[in-house]
Amino acid sequence: VFYAVEAANTDDVLKETAKKVRPELSEHYDKIKMNKKLFDRINKVYSQKDKLNLDFQDLKLLEETYKSFVRAGVDLPEDKKNRLREINKKLASLSQQFGDNLLAETNSFDLWVKDIKDLGDMPKNFVDAAAQEAKKRGHDSGWSFTLQRPSFYPFMDYSPNRELREKIFNGYANRGNNNNEFDNKKVLEVMVRLRTERAHLLGYDTHADYVLAENMAENPENVYNLLGQIWTPALETAKHDRDMLAEKMNNDGIVDKFRASDWRYYVKKIRSSKYKFDEDETRPYFEVNAVRNGAFALAGKLFGLQFKELKNIPTWHKDQQVFEVLNNDGKHVGVLYMDFFARSSKKGGAWMNELRMQSNIDSFISPIVTNNFNFPAPTKDSPSLLSFSQAQTVFHEFGHGLHGLLSNVRYGSLSGTNVPRDFVEFPSQVMENWMSEPEVLKMYAKHYKTGKVIPKEMIEKMNAANEFNEGFRSVEYLAASFLDMDWHTIKDTIHRNTLKFEKESMDKIGLIDEIIPRYRSTYFAHIFSGGYSSGYYSYVWSEILDADAFAMFKKSGDIFNPELAKKYKKMISLGGTKSGMDLYKEFSGREPDINALLERKGFKK
Repeated sequence: VFYAVEAANTDDVLKETAKKVRPELSEHYDKIKMNKKLFDRINKVYSQKDKLNLDFQDLKLLEETYKSFVRAGVDLPEDKKNRLREINKKLASLSQQFGDNLLAETNSFDLWVKDIKDLGDMPKNFVDAAAQEAKKRGHDSGWSFTLQRPSFYPFMDYSPNRELREKIFNGYANRGNNNNEFDNKKVLEVMVRLRTERAHLLGYDTHADYVLAENMAENPENVYNLLGQIWTPALETAKHDRDMLAEKMNNDGIVDKFRASDWRYYVKKIRSSKYKFDEDETRPYFEVNAVRNGAFALAGKLFGLQFKELKNIPTWHKDQQVFEVLNNDGKHVGVLYMDFFARSSKKGGAWMNELRMQSNIDSFISPIVTNNFNFPAPTKDSPSLLSFSQAQTVFHEFGHGLHGLLSNVRYGSLSGTNVPRDFVEFPSQVMENWMSEPEVLKMYAKHYKTGKVIPKEMIEKMNAANEFNEGFRSVEYLAASFLDMDWHTIKDTIHRNTLKFEKESMDKIGLIDEIIPRYRSTYFAHIFSGGYSSGYYSYVWSEILDADAFAMFKKSGDIFNPELAKKYKKMISLGGTKSGMDLYKEFSGREPDINALLERKGFKK
């Protein structure tokens, strides 16, 4: 619970407490997992596992417990154990420092705009939010734009002022890379060396080998092969799109080299001119609470769930909403917290936490989960209206929430999202497929003023326009995945210069200048403060599963197919009691096929 609050509504006291507690918890964990006497007792049971007539849940718990001790270094000689303890403690502190630096760097940036012409045709809700931000930062007029995505993205989309776009883009792309007190280069360089040293102590060539031994991918070679399969067609598509965007810029009278900071602005122009699509026309149909209700309605249709708002439950911020989750028969399933809006006390991005994991040893313990987002808050004149991709994020995180809520296993350590990293994104990503289907859109995509359902023609234009920028989306994501793998397949503990290493990594795959990785090293919180080291590839690995699974629903002729929905619900209810591949094969009857994903992205020839 502490870390959930510290991520979503931090303050100086929580930050200082986290700095103190994180290394202490690491030390506490090591004392348990390196306890030889305790391990000897576990090993005694493990060595007899085939004779004990254990069911699959008991057997999985025994195997995972045994492995957790071995992977923590319980069998190492004492001097190596001591070094491992030092490394773990230091990594815990550095991980906390990386995240704190990133939040401070993000919050300190302020692009103060004084001329309304520099906002172009930005929608009123964004303009009003920027005016509020300017007042909050002590300006007596004008508009302030920050590096938080709900502020940064609208400016990049709408501002015709190329130099200001470049200024805020450089601020965004250089977080943690300004040679100041919040610089993350040295932090991550030490982390990489310590992770490599730890892998060597535990008998692995690299940190990635150590991490992937527990994942569906199994080893770095399989990850690189997967990324490579998608990289080539994605890069080809992105180059084609780049040329189209550059031509549009030149036709607008700007004769200059097309830059990364131009990309979003001209994508919006192309979508408008070529596809006759304006995202601002769709936002009124994606009011945040309506989107939430759409996710709830989908869960009702597929899994027979109901959601009842609770008003008298403690929250850590006034913006939080709390719901009791019930089966159709009114039986309690769990509790869901939803926290939609960006604020300076909240880390960036969107995520799910399990405040209490489901278990059923002596009695059924129901789960309590949270969904956290960073959407623009309502203003006095407008509710929070989402873009299509932001609405997708609601369904994505809700999918994680369902993974926790629908869990039905014996042991908490095997429940819900306690699964391999490259399986955990599958239940979240698959939910995104339903949200744009006409049968689902009519459940929730209704104009917040008129109540009219989003028109079919608008959906068709939106889908065509969204397909246009798929090369960019895939390339920026894959580039970050390659960067993660390159940092964590280093085999020695020699010091690397962050910027030099990153450039070499991107040059190796041929990344074009006009696109940067979705996360550059110094603000790659997923891998340096978020538990995704050697695991950022998991999103695309899980995409194979989600595209393949949803194709089964589509081919059945009913996207709500009750038989498939029942199988899917059973699969995610089993948490981590079976391997990811076994779970998927029990659901689908076969191994996943990458072709559904390549077709969806438009990369299949």
